[in-house]
Amino acid sequence: MIKFINETVDYLKEKGFDSPEIGIILGTGLGQLINDVEVLKEVSYNHIPNFPTATVEFHKGKLIFGKLAGKKVVVMQGRFHLYEGYSLQDVTYPVRIMEQLGIKTLLVSNAAGAINLNFKKGELMLIEDHINLQGSSPLAFKGVSQFGERFVDMSAPYDAGINTKFKSIAKSKGIKLHEGVYVSVVGPQLETRAEYRMLKIMGADAVGMSTVPEIIVANHLKLKVAAVSVLTDECDPDNLEPVNIEEIIAMATKAEPDMVHLFKELIESL
Repeated sequence: MIKFINETVDYLKEKGFDSPEIGIILGTGLGQLINDVEVLKEVSYNHIPNFPTATVEFHKGKLIFGKLAGKKVVVMQGRFHLYEGYSLQDVTYPVRIMEQLGIKTLLVSNAAGAINLNFKKGELMLIEDHINLQGSSPLAFKGVSQFGERFVDMSAPYDAGINTKFKSIAKSKGIKLHEGVYVSVVGPQLETRAEYRMLKIMGADAVGMSTVPEIIVANHLKLKVAAVSVLTDECDPDNLEPVNIEEIIAMATKAEPDMVHLFKELIESL
């Protein structure tokens, strides 16, 4: 993996990816932030040595370097998932690359279903903790200790200082920002009524198919990290309707301006 990482980083540096401070991962339907980035360089994933390729039609598949709110950023426009057939090491490979390029902070967004029925679709949830139900760990491979401590502490995986800033910005802008626990499952099928009931009993407020692997690796690399979910549907097992992916994407797009405000203001404050 070290050889692959070095090849990828060398390629991106040659392309002009010059010492970004902040990494950003944009989730499903959350691409509008790019409109606020002064793009200096961009590369399609399929041109980057050793990089996975996004296979989901609504994930763009570009790595972008530029400036946002006066800071140098590297942005993943589209991410990778276990349900695409990738390993957890593949899914988190870009986080290792961004860290090697120089980032100290990682900001993550995703689309998620609201299990907490006090949360409504179209609202945002700041992730304050998570539950990993993806069946393994991105750190479960030979040689992981070459990259950092094998037994990573996860007592506080999300940076308290950044979360406090997010909440303050949301309050000042009149943006509804819940705080809760995100549970990550494999997918790609959505949950049954019984599964939603189980997740609620476990203490989850929202459910999705991403984010947790990247957060684990970010902690392994000692990056400051924060994550926000756009709640795209309400997972009420007693009134469950058939899933409509188009509606989920539309809801993510509708809520996106609030997410963009939060991220921009936060980055300015860092």
